[in-house]
Amino acid sequence: MLKLRLILNKLRSPPIACVKGWADTSIHLFQTSCKMSEELHLKEIPAEANDTLKRTAEGKDDHGDIGHVDKKFKPNAEDTNDEQKKLPKRKVVLLMAYSGKGYHGMQRNPGSSQFKTIEDELVTALVKSGCIPENHGTDMKKMSFQRCARTDKGVSAAGQVVSLKLWLIDDILEKINRHLPSQIKVLGLKRVTGGFNSKNKCDARTYSYMLPTVAFAHKDKDQQDSSYRLSKETLERANKLFSCYKGTHNFHNFTSQKGPRDPSARRYIMEMFCEEPFVRQGLEFAVIKVKGQSFMMHQIRKMIGLVIAVVRGYAGEDTLERSWGEKKVDIPKAPGLGLVLEQVHFEKYNKRFGSDGLHEPLDWREQEAKIAAFKEEHIYPTIIQTEQEEKSMLNWLSTLPIHDFEATVSGVQNSGAGARDDEDDEGNDSD
Repeated sequence: MLKLRLILNKLRSPPIACVKGWADTSIHLFQTSCKMSEELHLKEIPAEANDTLKRTAEGKDDHGDIGHVDKKFKPNAEDTNDEQKKLPKRKVVLLMAYSGKGYHGMQRNPGSSQFKTIEDELVTALVKSGCIPENHGTDMKKMSFQRCARTDKGVSAAGQVVSLKLWLIDDILEKINRHLPSQIKVLGLKRVTGGFNSKNKCDARTYSYMLPTVAFAHKDKDQQDSSYRLSKETLERANKLFSCYKGTHNFHNFTSQKGPRDPSARRYIMEMFCEEPFVRQGLEFAVIKVKGQSFMMHQIRKMIGLVIAVVRGYAGEDTLERSWGEKKVDIPKAPGLGLVLEQVHFEKYNKRFGSDGLHEPLDWREQEAKIAAFKEEHIYPTIIQTEQEEKSMLNWLSTLPIHDFEATVSGVQNSGAGARDDEDDEGNDSD
């Protein structure tokens, strides 16, 4: 700058010999040249430094160091979130067991916070444990969440399976269960293929139904008799009737959502039988097992209800055969209390991926002891206690005489073309 001033002063001093106006012109040209050089120099400076120089020239820089540039630091919460995002996010399945009492089913109902579901509890636990971000809890599609079967109000499960994407944090099962109530527990976790869908990949489902054996007593017997014990002959007759369900049949009469000509009303049952009875708290109970590819809403409860009606003497055995036909048959629906989702099966998936060296078979054999312990601690006691207090089965038995099992509706039902397909959703049974 000092040199520049000296040069300008020299130019302003009267020249010894020059053309009139030459000095002013020279000064103008020199100033223009300096300005152009300064602009060119600024263009060569990086934008960040250039902005700093401009702020300094305008007096807007509060820092003594011209080269200092302000940095924005993220809040601690966001830093933590970034650390979580570095964790592997993988597709997994969770093995769940729960007692359904006090819950309005398995599936979450957005906008119905007064009806708490099992999934409400699970999602809250996943967020609190750090397995999923909070926005995944409000939009479950973001974690590709899917359940094997929806269970309705009061229905329990010992082997429910859900698939989803989550962060594989340390001690993941312990942390999830820490935020779950005692009647809901995650018993296992396994990695699965990226495109795995627990509902679509499920080959079959096994349900159980626990009931007091007095349900099989003849209608002339006192149904309040707690000393009743199921005879071998009655058990054999009940199992003979249950075996009639095996195979593929048209179950349109066992749900309210299908017409007789709806192809989806045809379902394949692999096995159905009643196990040996046992006594709990002075009352005899038995467990009915049924395995099928899929079930419609109310199907299992009506299958059991019809067999009870036949064994008790309210309906003839031919009612079963007539129920496969197109005509509407009046079939009673057993209470939902004793229904339990026992197990879901993935035979095809296990055959293809279970021994590929990368994925584990989804058979849960190593969790069998935990499943049995959970049923003994939470599911069976709840069913027994509720039955003794509310007498749901005994009250239902008193309604059987109002059904007319011989009459049939002459007209056929609607085709069911517009009905919602509740495949795999026997648990959607409504009370």
